[in-house]
Amino acid sequence: MAITGRTALVAALGVLLAPLGTVWLLAVVGLLAVGVAVDVALAGRIADLRMERSGGTSTRLGQPIEVALLITNRGRRRLRGVLRDAWLPSAGARPRTQPIDIPPGERRRLVTTLIPTRRGDRSTAHVTVRSFGPLGLASRQRRHEVPWSVRVLPPFTSRKFLPEKLARLRELDGAVTLNRRGQGTEFDSLREYGVDDEFRRIDWAATARSGKAIVRTYRAERNQTVLLLLDSGRTMAGRVAEVPRLDHAIDAVMMLTSLATRLGDRAGLVAFDREVRAVVGPGHARNQLSRVTEAMYQLEPLLVESDYRGAFAETLARFRRRAMLVVLTELAEQAVSETLLPALPLIARDHLVVVASVADPEVRGWASATPVEPGAAYRKAAAVAALADRRRTVARLRGLGAVVVDAPPGRLAPDLADAYLRVKATGRL
Repeated sequence: MAITGRTALVAALGVLLAPLGTVWLLAVVGLLAVGVAVDVALAGRIADLRMERSGGTSTRLGQPIEVALLITNRGRRRLRGVLRDAWLPSAGARPRTQPIDIPPGERRRLVTTLIPTRRGDRSTAHVTVRSFGPLGLASRQRRHEVPWSVRVLPPFTSRKFLPEKLARLRELDGAVTLNRRGQGTEFDSLREYGVDDEFRRIDWAATARSGKAIVRTYRAERNQTVLLLLDSGRTMAGRVAEVPRLDHAIDAVMMLTSLATRLGDRAGLVAFDREVRAVVGPGHARNQLSRVTEAMYQLEPLLVESDYRGAFAETLARFRRRAMLVVLTELAEQAVSETLLPALPLIARDHLVVVASVADPEVRGWASATPVEPGAAYRKAAAVAALADRRRTVARLRGLGAVVVDAPPGRLAPDLADAYLRVKATGRL
């Protein structure tokens, strides 16, 4: 049972009658108690409600999804009241409460819109219904358990770059002329020479047989392996452009997985911090992107040092075939010097290594700003030192043979895709 504001107001008015005597005050209290009892007795029974859910079960972070609650009144009284459909706060459920008015034997459909603010499984807590009596003095209240869960996947914000990258894929596949040094492709077929073709691509034997210039066409090598090693340790918890570094890296993983599988390469995932958290074996099936996304949607950065050596050793034990290993991490000098650099020779000897990281443009802005106060001067000095450390780290990684992609927010995924396409074009795998 719950008391309404109207009851409190009547009680306050009754207090004003206290100077008239105790009898008047007791009379008001008695009438109010009777009114509350009658109200509760005549309110619709919440136990007679039957509830079930329907609607969406999966969405991407920040995208709205609707979940419906179907309520049937199997009682003999009309139920008027308020319903609160409680979700986890990060589910972003709106509206928080909704009025209900359900005659006997009828049903109502209430829709809750979710705009999630965190990845993972967002679930309901319970449904609370408050049923008011005809006098509005009191109400019945009860909870119903109506379970439902919505899976919130990472946002694929770099999807908008896919058409451009796929156009370059068609170029690699020989749909247009390849004007690059070094084909890095497999022979596909012969065709007649065109004005845009390179002279060195002429097949002289075929030209002699046919009596006209014939050139070789190529297609990108297929069925190669791209393994994405996603660091989810403490350095990936930092935020860049109001988004955790890990989320920038997850977006890049989805971009490269989509691109590689479209080309016919086999893409896989190893997510790790101090231990390996998720493994998706390399594949190029249509559902490979879904498999990789499902493995990452619950990942959260753990505030521990990442064990690169352990992750690399497990990767080599599981996947022995030569591959392009893409390590998505943060290029913090201390962390890289103490953990990544000593472990890198394990994989750099037999595999092509790419190290990708998102750079913070705010640090670059501090370094280039003109300080007008002592605090700004110290901040600029720290930013300049941090950028210098980052450049040294990049140089050391490249000295060990790694390809380094250090891009600002919004560019990590497309720049990493460009690096992959350059590798395919030059045949480095």
